[in-house]
Amino acid sequence: MIKYLKIKNIALMPIIEIELGDGLTLLTGETGAGKSILIDALGLIIGTRGSVDLIRTGTDMASVEAIVDASSIRSFLDQHGLPLEGDEVIVRREILANGKGRASINGALVPISLLKELAPNIATIHGQHEPQGLLDVQTQRELLDAFAGLSDLAGEVRDRHRRWRVAETNLEEWRQDRREIERRRESLQFQLDEIERSRLDPGEDEVLLREKSLLANAERLAGLAEEAYEMLYDDESAALSRLVRVFRRVDELATIDPRFAQFAEARPSVQAHLEELALFLRDYKQNVNASPARLEEVERRLALLDRLKRKYGASVAEVIAFAGRCRDELTDLASPEEREKTLEDEREKTGVEYRDLALKLSRARRDAARDLSRRVRTELASLAMEKTLFEIRFNPEDLPGDPSLWQTGECGLESLEFMISPNPGEDIRSLARIASGGELSRIMLALKSVADVESSDRTLVFDEVDAGIGGRMAEVVGKKLKNISRRHQVLCVTHLPQIAAMADHHFTVIKKTDGTRTVTKIQALNGDDRVQEIARMLGGESVSETAYRHAVAMLRKNMN
Repeated sequence: MIKYLKIKNIALMPIIEIELGDGLTLLTGETGAGKSILIDALGLIIGTRGSVDLIRTGTDMASVEAIVDASSIRSFLDQHGLPLEGDEVIVRREILANGKGRASINGALVPISLLKELAPNIATIHGQHEPQGLLDVQTQRELLDAFAGLSDLAGEVRDRHRRWRVAETNLEEWRQDRREIERRRESLQFQLDEIERSRLDPGEDEVLLREKSLLANAERLAGLAEEAYEMLYDDESAALSRLVRVFRRVDELATIDPRFAQFAEARPSVQAHLEELALFLRDYKQNVNASPARLEEVERRLALLDRLKRKYGASVAEVIAFAGRCRDELTDLASPEEREKTLEDEREKTGVEYRDLALKLSRARRDAARDLSRRVRTELASLAMEKTLFEIRFNPEDLPGDPSLWQTGECGLESLEFMISPNPGEDIRSLARIASGGELSRIMLALKSVADVESSDRTLVFDEVDAGIGGRMAEVVGKKLKNISRRHQVLCVTHLPQIAAMADHHFTVIKKTDGTRTVTKIQALNGDDRVQEIARMLGGESVSETAYRHAVAMLRKNMN
């Protein structure tokens, strides 16, 4: 809902500010005062094309600013990463004299195209200014589905169509890639065989590297072990023999100075460790493996492991894991015929599900279309368009008996469009080709009277809805607008007092000249000012007492 509108330097409007409320807001004023310019300005907020011709003479920029209730556009702002603080959103549009333009939402610059995306959440303009809405065949289809309670079914049809197309794509890609799959299988099998033939053990490369080091240094190891053994045990001056003499002295010292007692007590363990080392050195030097054949074998194994690691992983464990992945993928590719059959079955299954739901949707739409058409024709008759033909036309007109000939799509088995013939003898044509703004507005009014499925947060704007009608018919139109305004904020331009008298909020557009410049202003009407305006609409510029009393009576009637 639009709460506030500020217009600056558009046409004859230097600056205009309007507070908009709930319910029905009506704009009145003399012909040429600028009521439609106000609608043009509002259109800029929802992304209509801006022209430099709108810029007021003598200025270099025109702007429109609106404060909009955030509840209807919160999710849109979140989706596009736009700022939001509080419950209101400021939408601004500027037109520069050089032909360029700017748009912003809550101070963040946005492409003007984004305002068009945002528009359905803010306002819809019906009339000769209409840039979008019910003239769009997609919106017409959505309206029919919502009217008939088919929106959920239509969503299921879209979902099944998507799944069907995915299944078809998967099958085609599988068939196209079959040769590549065979090559992939051969490559995987070669890699797996190469790894499995090697009979790898996790960590064996580290074990082999240690063994290689020992084999390569066997002579050096044996020599060092023999020298150490002799120095510790076998020589005349061996360390163990000398150790006995050392501890004799320590024992004697301990008898004199107790501080040596702890060292004397350590003799058994020190001697045991050295004796154990001596035995290990003796056995070690006898068992050192100096086999060149074993060294060559280890080096060949390490070379194989290095080659595998260069190809399949940084370690033996990674190579083994790679083999596992090859094995799993080969299992998936083991039977291409079975895989293809599975994909074919999935395509057939999703296709049948789609066709069943789409046929159900098609039949329900066609039944609902007849009902909606009948109701709209009744509404049009009440709006002085009793000769108007309205129908919803499907393409194809009838579904072929053979399902293979159906025109399948995400929206169903057919397209549809609202068709109308406003005058007897004229061919029925697309609603989008209706030229008269007044006729178009009344058609929209009729549609919304019987199939109002839009968000209650949206502002509905009707321009020229009263063109070509008067008297009792004006009262009918006014009541329909009033009824719609119970669910929406409605803004309407009218020339008829019967409609103006039903307003919840009444503004008049006034054009004045100060001798040098002409300006357009908007004035909120209340009390006697409103009576005077309706009386003017009834009787002309000179308000008679009869017109005044009639205006008072009309306002009282609509207050009850």
